[in-house]
Amino acid sequence: MAATELAPQHTALLLVDPYNDFLSDGGKLWPRIAATRNAAGLHANLRAVLDAARAAGVPVVIVPHHRYDHGDLDGWKFMTPYQAGSARALVFQKGEWGGEWHPDFAPRPGDIVVKEHWASSGFANTDLDLQLRQRAITHVVLIGLVANTCIEGTGRNASELGYHVTLVRDATAAFSDEALHAAHEINAASFAHQLVSTEQLVAQLAALGDATRP
Repeated sequence: MAATELAPQHTALLLVDPYNDFLSDGGKLWPRIAATRNAAGLHANLRAVLDAARAAGVPVVIVPHHRYDHGDLDGWKFMTPYQAGSARALVFQKGEWGGEWHPDFAPRPGDIVVKEHWASSGFANTDLDLQLRQRAITHVVLIGLVANTCIEGTGRNASELGYHVTLVRDATAAFSDEALHAAHEINAASFAHQLVSTEQLVAQLAALGDATRP
């Protein structure tokens, strides 16, 4: 996929699931991510992208997963294995530290926090599409966790809804290097319009900021 230009005043950055359970030492899922190749630079790359987006005036949209609590899926007919496991482990538990934002990636004034998604897509049963369209957003950039589930699910749904989709190789991670490879080297070509590095994206965002300044 060749790099393409982002659209001035029509681009948003989607930060998916920036919870302590994913990103902090002591988080329930961090040990699985920490063992993979993208973990070492993940926090620095997430910070770099967020800083560049804010400097360029690009809206930051927090796309959070459902925060589990006891009994959340009682009575469900068709929960997925992923949902069942998360419910048992109380991943991102409501009202607990694991379900709080990682302090480096908590929403700031002016950021948009959309409704929590129950499965992989940040669009399904949330207000994400409405929030983007009300702001005339046509291009979305996805960062956060994890590459082959919520990033891919949200990106696929964005593409189906007519958005231009950018994935960032090193501003995401997965539970295995194989899953990360599949998400980027196999699956991305079926829905993403560009797949770039943090360095490439920061340059694009800087150019975007220049284009929107009077």
